[in-house]
Amino acid sequence: MADFTSGFWNIFITVLTLLGVFGCGLLLWTQSRQQVVIKPGSDGQVDTTGHIWDENLTELNTPMPRWWMWLFYITIVFGLVYLYLYPGLGSYPGKLGWTSAGQYTEELKKADAEYGPLFDGYLKQDLKVVAADPQAHAIGERLFLTYCSQCHGSDAHGSKGFPNLTDKDWLYGGDPETIKTTLLHGRNGIMPPMGAALGSDKDVENVAQYVLSLSGATSDPIKRELGKSKFAVCAACHGADAKGNQALGSPNLTDKIWLYGGSADTIMETIRKGRNNVMPAFQDFLGEAKVHVLAAYVWSLSNDPAAQK
Repeated sequence: MADFTSGFWNIFITVLTLLGVFGCGLLLWTQSRQQVVIKPGSDGQVDTTGHIWDENLTELNTPMPRWWMWLFYITIVFGLVYLYLYPGLGSYPGKLGWTSAGQYTEELKKADAEYGPLFDGYLKQDLKVVAADPQAHAIGERLFLTYCSQCHGSDAHGSKGFPNLTDKDWLYGGDPETIKTTLLHGRNGIMPPMGAALGSDKDVENVAQYVLSLSGATSDPIKRELGKSKFAVCAACHGADAKGNQALGSPNLTDKIWLYGGSADTIMETIRKGRNNVMPAFQDFLGEAKVHVLAAYVWSLSNDPAAQK
């Protein structure tokens, strides 16, 4: 990677860019210096270059129009002025010091100045009250589609490894304040590899069959009985009743909701290799006021705000 961050590439890009611009100018200049003399032939017709297509489509031997050439000259001058004012030549920042990050920051400041009071007003309200507000709901939906739908889907139904937000199954709790905490600070759910702790590969298979039986899925009766005693290793996180632990983010294994899939092979893969899920924190990026509105919207996906009044 260091080969692509050395000073050589900065010089290389700068030289290549300027050579391309000046090369276009030189080509135009040399072509404009050539004087093309147009003389009619013996038949009174203008001379051609000799290029003929489709039997009678002939290329005439005429110079390029001056207006057309001047448009190219203007384009070249514009390009040079642009490269002087804005970044485009390697690491040269441009005379104006413009950056896309700087422009984005300025736009955020303008947006915060305009909409900040609106979000601050919602921040002072209870999350359930915000969830019942139609305008806040519409704002929250747009925030969700912008920042959350990439993982949880535009319909919030989730996908493999990303929870469904429209049901009542919550890893860390589904009350409004817990959802807000999740959005503000993020989560890092770790399921460690448990193959070695359980013993042999047969033990992993037996425990997987027992886990299947917890949610009423079809399982091998002999293997699930053998796996039941080994499940004590898993009970430290999932509980003796296998209903999970929201303080740790350990899922309930007795329902029919599976984050990665509920087949025997998938469960064995989870036991052997573990899982590591990261929910990013949005406190620094969005700020508490916007997260407050977003949390209210997420809570409303699995609850009826009108019924809470």
